[in-house]
Amino acid sequence: MRPLAPENPMDSFSLKDKTAIVTGSSRGIGRAIALAFARAGARVVITSRKADACAAVVDQIRTEGGEATAIACNISRKDEVLALVDQTEAHYGSVDVLVCNAAVNPYYGPMSGITDEAFSKVMDVNIRSNLWLVNRVAPGMAAKGGGSVVIISSIAGLTGSRVLGAYAISKAADMQLARNLALEWGKQGIRTNCIAPGLIKTDFAKALWDNPDTLAAALASSPLHRIGEPEDIAGAALLLASEAGRFITGTTLVIDGGATVGGEA
Repeated sequence: MRPLAPENPMDSFSLKDKTAIVTGSSRGIGRAIALAFARAGARVVITSRKADACAAVVDQIRTEGGEATAIACNISRKDEVLALVDQTEAHYGSVDVLVCNAAVNPYYGPMSGITDEAFSKVMDVNIRSNLWLVNRVAPGMAAKGGGSVVIISSIAGLTGSRVLGAYAISKAADMQLARNLALEWGKQGIRTNCIAPGLIKTDFAKALWDNPDTLAAALASSPLHRIGEPEDIAGAALLLASEAGRFITGTTLVIDGGATVGGEA
């Protein structure tokens, strides 16, 4: 039988003495999640392709009294993915929380125009690299009795798209990946979930929110009549990573301000 939850409900959200890897954490949603984890007590590995951008986030966390380290990694390269986890384990020990946030979308337009190269890149980075990461960290999680994997998907994986087709396919696949992994690793105490953000004001999504027509459509479909900020996703990630979410696995949390239920245009 599992122990009772802490008397103070806020203690359930603590990540004290936990080690977390957050990919794509030098900016945007990944950065917001990394900061939230550090503030909750985690030792956080900041990783993206650019070492200097990672170092800037580490500096901020350390300035606030948290613990973090930077490890540059291009997640499209398996040797770098494996090295990321190797270096994390050498520095902090086995991983408790993995957030697969890094993703690409090199093509914007109808699927009739996407090249084979671009399609393959989306699938390799947005799906296969997540599997590489989970397969590398899960045995260590299982050996210590459990862990949490959070995959950042998108509401694009729940709807059709005229301009984000390949990206949407990859994000739908991430949701299925989480379901499969939840079944495979659940008995070892590992929980695997997705978060599906709506339109968030990040550099990654700038082509959408910086376009007046696209922004207007997003606002019209939002009951809250706004798009999201990176910090709007961090709380859900903390829930899924911590003891507060200990009975959540194999699911996708939609964090979109109500966009997928439709607003009043």
